[in-house]
Amino acid sequence: MSQVFAVPMRTRFRGIDVREGMLLRGDAGWGEFSPFLEYDERVAEPWLRAALEAADEGWPTPLRDSVPVNVTVPAVEAERARATVLAGGCTTAKVKVAEPGQHLADDEARVEAVRDALGPGGRIRVDANGAWSVDEAVTAIRRLDRAAGGLEYVEQPCASVEDLARVRRRVDVPIAADESIRRAEDPYRVRELEAADVAVLKVQPLGGVRACLRIAEDIGLPVVVSSALETSVGIAAGVALAAALPTLEHACGLATVQLLTADVVHRPLLPVDGALPVERPQVDPVRLAAVAPAPDRVAHWEARLAAIRQDRRS
Repeated sequence: MSQVFAVPMRTRFRGIDVREGMLLRGDAGWGEFSPFLEYDERVAEPWLRAALEAADEGWPTPLRDSVPVNVTVPAVEAERARATVLAGGCTTAKVKVAEPGQHLADDEARVEAVRDALGPGGRIRVDANGAWSVDEAVTAIRRLDRAAGGLEYVEQPCASVEDLARVRRRVDVPIAADESIRRAEDPYRVRELEAADVAVLKVQPLGGVRACLRIAEDIGLPVVVSSALETSVGIAAGVALAAALPTLEHACGLATVQLLTADVVHRPLLPVDGALPVERPQVDPVRLAAVAPAPDRVAHWEARLAAIRQDRRS
């Protein structure tokens, strides 16, 4: 059984205004399959593996009953960033920076507003999504570190693993690798080049909870589990991964359901006192029906799923 969804975003994020995807039903429950629209079948195939794991197998036994999470702050103006943090209920904030069309001064103002909202004891991390050159990254990291009164880490300042390693040698702020792991032909090159201090793992892009656990063990870095902008069905897989890790040193980037205007479950996975419960939320047929898209979008997703399944059989 499958169902396509289309949920509008509260704020344009990652260049999209509506989050689309599919839910797949199996013996173990529901799994989410929601690769971004620009991804081809090869890139999207691990997302299907993750959905089928959730639907058909379920997840490993958890080692904890809650997972600390960060509030995610989009590339918005400073006052809106401050309000987002105050409404998020978390003591760690991940701030998007290096947005096309914006300037470093915009990022500094946003980070300063987040620090004001969190107070001196909160943690701030920033995410550039690989947008900077090495020299731009070094300059920006130093300025944003001052604006934050100390950054926890900087996520993916540059696109290539080699450039991450160069930046890491020139700054004192820890570096986290995201795209350099989940979109790389060799995710372990980050370890080989000593390019990062933290590994950011996302369940769908890496092929499931168990696949991520293997990467975490092999890569030997502290792990932050982050979302791929999913509904609570997909977020539950990220929570399952974070709950199954032997150690969890950092808050995880899983509090992103609050970026959506609706959800598909009875009780959405939203943070309480900066944490998410380790549970599998139940899909609500009424809520799921309320976010059903137009027939042409349903046809698009059904064709996409069929194409990937055909490639898997070839």
